[in-house]
Amino acid sequence: MLLRALGLGDLLAGVPALRGIRRAFPGHQVVLAQPPGLTGLALATGAVDAVLPAEAPGRAVPDLGHWPGPPPDVAVDLHGNGPESRDALAALHPRRLLAHACPDGPPWLGHTHERNRWCAFLGAYGIPADPLDLRLDPPTTPSPAPGAVVVHPGAASGSRRWPGERFAAVVRCLRAAGHHVVLTGGPGEDPLVRSVAERSGQAGGDVLSGGLPPEQLSALVAEASLVLSGDTGLAHLAVAHGTRSVTLFGPVSPRLWGPPPSPDHLALWKPGPPGDPHGRTPDTRLLRIGTGEVAAACLMLLRDVRGHRRQPGPEVSHVH
Repeated sequence: MLLRALGLGDLLAGVPALRGIRRAFPGHQVVLAQPPGLTGLALATGAVDAVLPAEAPGRAVPDLGHWPGPPPDVAVDLHGNGPESRDALAALHPRRLLAHACPDGPPWLGHTHERNRWCAFLGAYGIPADPLDLRLDPPTTPSPAPGAVVVHPGAASGSRRWPGERFAAVVRCLRAAGHHVVLTGGPGEDPLVRSVAERSGQAGGDVLSGGLPPEQLSALVAEASLVLSGDTGLAHLAVAHGTRSVTLFGPVSPRLWGPPPSPDHLALWKPGPPGDPHGRTPDTRLLRIGTGEVAAACLMLLRDVRGHRRQPGPEVSHVH
C-alpha cells in the first residue's frame, strides 16, 4: 500500500519512486491511495496495479479506513513527513511500514528536489530508484488539438498564477508567428481562461475550458508542440511526455520542483528568498518575469518543432 493522495504534479513527480517500489516488490500487488480522478494516469505509469480512492481538502491526509483488504505486507508513506500520514497507514496494521516519521525513518530532506527526495527516502531503506525514470508512454486517447501550442494560465494558488493579461500578450505573439494556440484551464478556471481568450482574440474552438479529463489532457500534452504554464501539474505532464515546455516559477525554485536536465524545458525564474506556494496573490518573483522573455523562450523552443525531437542534454535551463 502506497500513500500519495495529492495532485497531478505530485503524482508525476512521484513516478520514479513508484517505479522503484514496483521493481523492489515484483511479486506484490501495488495499490496507490490517491484521488480517484487520477486513476488512469497512475495506472499508465506501469508501477501501480490498483488505486484506492483517497483524497482530502488541500494537502491533508485522507482516512484509509475504507481499505477492504487484509493488512498490507508493506506500507509506504510517500505523502509527507509528518505523523498524520504515517498514522493513516499504521491504522491498516501493515507488516512493515516505511515512513519519514517512523523511528527508523530517514531524515527529511527539505531543500532537495521532490523527485530526488523520495528516491533518497527509498534508498535509505535499500530500495534503488532513479529520479529521471519519469517518462510516460503516449496515451491511446486522441488529442483534441494535435500539434498545438498549449497555454495553461491557471494554477492551484494565486502566488503561482502569472497575470492573465501577460498570458494573452504571449498568445498574441505566438499566433502572429503562425502557431496554432489552444488555451486550457482546470475546474473552476473558466473565467480566467475566457479572460485570456478575449484579450488575445483567441477563437472559441481553441479554448478548452471546464477541465479536460486527465486522459484527454494527457493526450493533448503528448501531441503538443509546446506547453506554456506556471508551476503546476501540466508542466510535469509535459516532462512526462517529452513535450517541449516553458514553465514560469515564482515562490518556489525550479531546483525543487522544476523539470529535469533537458534543453527541451526552460524554467523561467527570478532568484530570491522563497515565498508562499499557497499564497493568494502573485509572488513578486513571478511578476518580475516579463512577457517579452516568455515569448522569446517559447519561440526559441518552437524554432525546430517541425523537426525531430531533441535528446535530453546535460543540464536544464533555469533562465534568471
